[in-house]
Amino acid sequence: MAEHSAPVRTARLGRAVGREPTAVGGAVVLLPGGEEESARRPSSVWATASVRGLGRTLVRAGRDEGLAAHVVHYRYRGWNGNAAHPAQDASWAVDEIVRRYGDVPVCLVGMGMGGRAALRASGHEAVNSVVALAPWLPEDDVAAPPEPVKQLAGRRVLIVHGTNDERTDPELSFRLATRAKKANRDVCRFEVHTDGHALHQYRAEVHALASDFAMGALFGHPLSRPVLDALAAPPPLGLRMPLAVGFGRSLHRV
Repeated sequence: MAEHSAPVRTARLGRAVGREPTAVGGAVVLLPGGEEESARRPSSVWATASVRGLGRTLVRAGRDEGLAAHVVHYRYRGWNGNAAHPAQDASWAVDEIVRRYGDVPVCLVGMGMGGRAALRASGHEAVNSVVALAPWLPEDDVAAPPEPVKQLAGRRVLIVHGTNDERTDPELSFRLATRAKKANRDVCRFEVHTDGHALHQYRAEVHALASDFAMGALFGHPLSRPVLDALAAPPPLGLRMPLAVGFGRSLHRV
């Protein structure tokens, strides 16, 4: 796809989700979904709906650690080919987090197109972890290079995908996870059986999984047994880990 010539705009961070901590010990950058091609600016409601609820869950889990979470308001609604505007905005957002809060660990959390942006922007030195929910990882052009994974080295990575997702192909996130796992053992992927793109059917379980993973990556909290097993298992086992119904209700930690 050709790069777009679009009006010059600036991305911005939304207000802190929940109460902003007095002393920030870590940060989550929330990256919403979008469209393949669009030079329009996202509406604030449309932009935040897919990630704000998860942000509230993460802030509650990290309250004692001083977790700050912000939604990124993109410059453009679309990915827009080689311009990859949301990935650029994600990198800018991490710079802004560091400017505001100093040298704190950052977890990039993205949904759909935001999942792709999170994976792409993970090479920033402040980022130590990525959570990509139903990431959009197109393979439309067989001549184009595959989605990069080198930037994921040294980061802890969680990918979650519904098996009935009709908007973003779960098989493509499995392929990316397989390539990433060869260079970085700290990659795992969970499959949500029968759930669709928005992961509504098992939202509580998905939020609990993302919270468990992010608190472990950012603050060293003990990970649940399913996450430990997924990280330790060789492909394809650790990349097709089923998300159990009721995950998070009584996590067994070690």
